[in-house]
Amino acid sequence: MDKPISLQQARNLHLAAQGLLVPPRARATRARVLATIERMRLLQIDTIHVVARSPYLVLFSRLGDYQRHWLDDLLARAAIFECWAHEACFAPMRDYALHRGQFAARSGHWAHKKAARMHREHRAGMDKLLAYITNNGAVKSSDFERAEANKVPAGWWGWKDEKRWLEAWFALGELMIARRENFQRVYDLTARVLAKARVDVAALAPTDATREFVLASVRALGLAQARWVADYFRTGGKKHKDADLQAFVDSGELIRVAVRGWDAPGYAHRDHAKLLRRAQRSALRATHTTLLSPFDPVVWDRSRASVLFDFDYTLECYTPGHKRRYGYFVLPILQRGRLIGRLDAKAHRADGLFEVKAVYLQSGIDADEVLVADVAHAIQASADWNGTPKVIVRKSDPPNFAKALRKALG
Repeated sequence: MDKPISLQQARNLHLAAQGLLVPPRARATRARVLATIERMRLLQIDTIHVVARSPYLVLFSRLGDYQRHWLDDLLARAAIFECWAHEACFAPMRDYALHRGQFAARSGHWAHKKAARMHREHRAGMDKLLAYITNNGAVKSSDFERAEANKVPAGWWGWKDEKRWLEAWFALGELMIARRENFQRVYDLTARVLAKARVDVAALAPTDATREFVLASVRALGLAQARWVADYFRTGGKKHKDADLQAFVDSGELIRVAVRGWDAPGYAHRDHAKLLRRAQRSALRATHTTLLSPFDPVVWDRSRASVLFDFDYTLECYTPGHKRRYGYFVLPILQRGRLIGRLDAKAHRADGLFEVKAVYLQSGIDADEVLVADVAHAIQASADWNGTPKVIVRKSDPPNFAKALRKALG
């Protein structure tokens, strides 16, 4: 086991791997969007756009100002693809065979189980739909009228049959997402989508997908306890234990790391050996401040965020309003290697207004001048990128923080 590191250096190693340690040093490009997805290996998809849809916001946190259509272009060019992994995600096309190789292992995922049942119960309709796409090309669910008999919500969020069938064929692997139009999925045959890819997906099939997912998870996380590894790709099965990673340590592919204050070791990928050495000599310094998506990899595992950042984050958009503690779409605030609070915001695009309904600091956080300036800059940068440059801060906890933010933003 290498020289122990502090909790803060463990955080910094994690953030360095995720591209969140320092502010972006170069202008964003389409190539850097792809590189960012390749670094994370997964970009979770969600359609809520109170501020911005999550995948675009995750990229903004790492890249700064960039053109959102670049993500759409990468999908249309088959440089990335959509899959079920840590929920619905974009992934780099170079990982297609890796995910496809885990198809059987994912059979217990809710989407796959629903798809299999759908096919058993609606085989004739699904087969007819697949034949239609084969003969006529890509489709959207909106291409199909909703029958009167199907207007009563049932099953997958009350979707019409064709939408449920399209999603089932997607989960079963017969269809892929060829592109998105106004964020609406366009479905086509898997073979036709793969034909556009610039990589030979057939040549990428790993001999052991489970092994590759373990290594990819640890590499993407920068530093991970064994129990966090399986959640990153949600490959199925139980959480890993230290004994499960011993072979990777013996082979030199993973490095076991002691973190002061932890009751379990961490693991770093050998590709991050230089970063680990920098962490050990306190040379990894966090200087980036930004707003994070609720679906950012840094916070999507609640137990990991609690151990790494002492930050208990619960997504409340699916919680009834009267039961919410912080708000509908609350953005964690990353400030120089710490999660220092959360912000409930809404982008009023028609009015050019970015409304901060409330901002909450973590207990014990000192709202000094540096923190106020950092958070104000992060809010304004997000507001500008969203096309809502006018910022209003309603309230805060502690109450005087809102006043300080308003002054800094003025």
